[in-house]
This record gives sequence, C-alpha cells and structure tokens, in this order.
Amino acid sequence: MMLVTGATGNIGGALLRELHAYGAGPLRGLTRDASRASFPEGVEACEGDFAEPDSLTSALDGVRSLFLVSRLGPDAEIIDAARQAGVEHVVLVSSITVETHPHLGPAAENLAVERLLKESGPAWTILRPTQFASNALWWAETIRGGATVRVPYADVGLPAIHPADIASVARVALTEPGHRGRTYALTGPERVTPRGQVGAVAAALGREVPFAEIGREEAHRHLAAFLGDEAAAAVLDLTGGDVNDALLRVRDTVPRVTGSPARPFGRWVAENVAAFR
Repeated sequence: MMLVTGATGNIGGALLRELHAYGAGPLRGLTRDASRASFPEGVEACEGDFAEPDSLTSALDGVRSLFLVSRLGPDAEIIDAARQAGVEHVVLVSSITVETHPHLGPAAENLAVERLLKESGPAWTILRPTQFASNALWWAETIRGGATVRVPYADVGLPAIHPADIASVARVALTEPGHRGRTYALTGPERVTPRGQVGAVAAALGREVPFAEIGREEAHRHLAAFLGDEAAAAVLDLTGGDVNDALLRVRDTVPRVTGSPARPFGRWVAENVAAFR
C-alpha cells in the first residue's frame, strides 16, 4: 500500500493520477475531507489532518511507501507515526533552499525535517524542488480583475518547476529501484522571469495584462501582511534579492530520473489558464 499525503494538492494530485496510470496500486490518498476528494477509480480516500498526527493512524495502517510534504504539521510526530506503522520508504518533498540558502529560517526548518527522516529508520528519498510554476497563481485574482501585476525583481529568472514534474520524480522513486538514500535537486528546463511569466499568461489569455516592477520595501509590506516579516524577507531573497549560482542553475534531474523532458512554464500556463480568466 502506498499513501500519498496532500492528495488534493498540486503535487499530490498529480502523483496519485500518475501512480494510478502506472498501475502502482493499491493506493490511498490522504485528505482532510474524503467526501470532497475526486480520486481516480480504485484509489482509497482516507481522512487525516497533519496538525493532529493521531488522526493519521488509520491512514497509515498497512502502508509501506509514503509520499510526504515537509512542514505541514509536527514532522517529528508524523515521521514517528509512519515508523511505528511499519512504513518502509518515505519520499519527502523538501526545498532546494537547503542547498542554496541554508542560512534562511525556512531552509533550516526543511533541513531539520530531512535529518529527522534520515534518523527515523525507514528508507528515504528526498526531493528538493526550486520555485513552483504554480506560484504564479498568486497573481490570479489580480489578473482576473484586470488590475496591474506588481512584482519586485521583474527580470530575475529562476528555473521554476512544474509541480507535475515533482510528482513524476516521486512516482519513479516510489516504484523503481535505485532511488533510496538519494537526494534530488529539481528544477524546470529553463529560467523564466516574473515579466516573462506574466507575458506567458497574457499570451494564453489573448489580452494585455498590465505589469509594473516595484521595489523591495513595497513588496515586503504586501507579503508580510500574510506571511510575516521573516518569511516575506526570505521570499524576497529567493526571488531576486539574494540569488546565487546554485539557485539559478538549471538541473537535468527531471529528465535523468524520469526519462522525459522537464515541462516548461508555458505548458503549466496552458494547463491552468482558466484560473486567470
């Protein structure tokens, strides 16, 4: 039995569909509300809440392989619950910032979870993706309303990754030999700037999307309102204020592991353009 947590999210949903298509069952998807889950036929929907690790007991029953996204709950308790349930292999989604910006608070937290997993007993595979292509959804409401997209560091390009590529690497790690004890840094196939991202959305919509670059101070005020000061500062460092070669580098991990090219940002836009209409 494989358990996919975050099964209705960008990565977990894609992973469940890919595992199902691959014939990797039996499969179980974890969600807070099983009645609202729309899983492929034959996938068992199981309720649980990361904030309450005790609620995961039934979801983990009989599970031997686990897909887990870090920092969605008390990770030490979640990993211990998996160990006690007899889970043999955990594929963990961490962050490339563990490698590129270890001094930042969120990166240090991700590294701590990686260490917890490595010391817990089950075999492990760690995925460290860069910025998600789906982060562009932050602008969806603004674009739908016809307002101006205002961003800092408009011309700093990062190799944003399609969440489905993270899912594809996870599927390989869960179903094929040779990936236990490995750590994979994951990126998209090319760098794309915020200006280029908004331009790709505008092209898909067939209309102009107003765009303006703003300074860091203004951007920090907006982000801190819902992320807090520390997280806002970290986001701004990672999107242009403190980039480095390791963060900017395009990796070949996705095609090397999956045998398929990494999906470009334009493909993500084409698949999700309805969110911006």
